[in-house]
Amino acid sequence: MTTKTIDTDRGQAHTVEAFIAALLLISGLLFAMQATAVTPLSASTSNQHIENQQRALASGLLSTAAEDGTLKEAVLYWNASDGEFTNSSDAGYYTSAGSQNAFLESLNHTLAERRIAYNVRVRVHNTSGEEPRVRTRSMVEMGQPSDNAVTASRTVTVYDTDRLTGAEDCQLAECASFYAPNADEDSQLYNRLEVRITTWRM
Repeated sequence: MTTKTIDTDRGQAHTVEAFIAALLLISGLLFAMQATAVTPLSASTSNQHIENQQRALASGLLSTAAEDGTLKEAVLYWNASDGEFTNSSDAGYYTSAGSQNAFLESLNHTLAERRIAYNVRVRVHNTSGEEPRVRTRSMVEMGQPSDNAVTASRTVTVYDTDRLTGAEDCQLAECASFYAPNADEDSQLYNRLEVRITTWRM
């Protein structure tokens, strides 16, 4: 009779120990899963690699365009009479990938065909003392960038003697209007324009 009681007590003790061990194991697994949860919006090495690739691609496009002159051609592709980029939308900028000039054609071929959306904006330095000191003119607007968007930029120097490359042929210093002011009336320097590309996956 005594032996049976001892066996029953041992069985109950083993059962309690097994139950506690299972609870500890499940709690540990749940904690580990919460600490390392990966969602589609989580930053990862893969996402970082894609962002680095896009930044390098945009920087390469800007560098190439600056060297062959197509970047300056693009910032001067302006319709002085209408006050907008030549052949752009009613808003004064391009709203989709296009080939209006060589620079935009390279963006279309390299980015849009890989399903990479982009915005192109030109930052203009205003030295007249008026606010704001830096203004932005949109060249291409394809939408609102995602949280994983990356940016690359390049500065283009334009001079009084540079001519518009769009619908009108006039020197900057003599044109009816241009989106950037003349930064220095006493020199041939007209302004320095920063072309900024923001890219993200569609």
